[in-house]
Amino acid sequence: MAQKKVSRTIKDINRKIKEGKIVVVTADEMADIVKRKGPRKAAREVDVVTTGTFSPMCSSGAFINFGHTKPAIKASHVWLNSVPAYAGIAAVDLFIGATEPAEDDPLNRVHPGQFKYGGGHVIHDLVAGKKVNLTATSYGTDCYPNREIKKKVTLADLPYALLLNPRNAYQNYNCAINLSKVTKYTYMGVLKPNAGNANYATSGQLSPLFNDPYYLTLGLGTKIFLGGAKGYIIGPGTQHNAYAKRGKNGVPMEPAGTLMVKGNLKEMDPKWVAGVSMLGYGCSLAVGLGIPIPILNEEMARFTGISDEEIFTRIIDYGNDYPQGEATSLGQVSYAELKSGMIRFNGQDVPSVPLSSYVRALEIAHILKGWIEKGEFLLTEPQEMLPTVDRT
Repeated sequence: MAQKKVSRTIKDINRKIKEGKIVVVTADEMADIVKRKGPRKAAREVDVVTTGTFSPMCSSGAFINFGHTKPAIKASHVWLNSVPAYAGIAAVDLFIGATEPAEDDPLNRVHPGQFKYGGGHVIHDLVAGKKVNLTATSYGTDCYPNREIKKKVTLADLPYALLLNPRNAYQNYNCAINLSKVTKYTYMGVLKPNAGNANYATSGQLSPLFNDPYYLTLGLGTKIFLGGAKGYIIGPGTQHNAYAKRGKNGVPMEPAGTLMVKGNLKEMDPKWVAGVSMLGYGCSLAVGLGIPIPILNEEMARFTGISDEEIFTRIIDYGNDYPQGEATSLGQVSYAELKSGMIRFNGQDVPSVPLSSYVRALEIAHILKGWIEKGEFLLTEPQEMLPTVDRT
């Protein structure tokens, strides 16, 4: 007799979490389960699959309110530890971007620039409980007469601090090589000449959007792990591209979906929001992000059962093509090959180097798994789904 198809809801899953009967596995564990038992049996046995990624994510930043002063000020220019923040919002509101360098940074005038301190480092220092120098200037108004303030602040002093990242958790990204004859300093790291190395940027089978390639369970209000705390997806990230070329398994083979996310900065852990200096390129913020994928049916089990051998990305020349806006694919490579530490390109062995940490990604997946098993984390129904392809 044919077995009844698996069909469960997020409400069903949350009930099992509350009853302490939930079955949660990490994405790497699910890949093994599906390989051994198939997606149908896996769907019967597993309720939730947890994912994770930890990598530099340039499109990140924080909205901060630093509190009214006496006399009051309408800040028009603000610096945090000499890093400019955007103050054109309201009197004492600001946004600090992860890639903003310190104002006195020599940048690439001394090449390659070291970019020792920037917005990502400010965010990390705040989360770490350090004191940060805040300077604000103003043109003065009748209701806000103060023209300048200087003070030291900690995260605890700030009335409001929200991590709001416009573009995180890229669903696949390029494998970068350099076919020129000189070293290139890029957001994909330092690339040696003549294809001396190949750099890549996701955690493969653990990466959140690889495990729900069509965004069937993700959208506005999806609760996630963000920076060591509970955060939320608030929509598609900038450059979200649901229509990227896909393999037969539905997984994009080039940069595709992205997420806009938010979380309370005051609840975060400095381990999972770390300032980054990228030689010759600039500053950034390494962000820890994880998403629980509900196994609503057999299809979701199949998606979450994806393994590194089945995930491919394109090889792009960052020495010549990419700077000219010509991201021409020079071939495909699997994440299993990339993670082996060596890929084959044009008849030669090329060392492959990750920008993301698989060890940290796995730790995130396990932390999220623990939260769910302890009943500390319930799944949420998306209020608006992420844009996706029409599969009919």
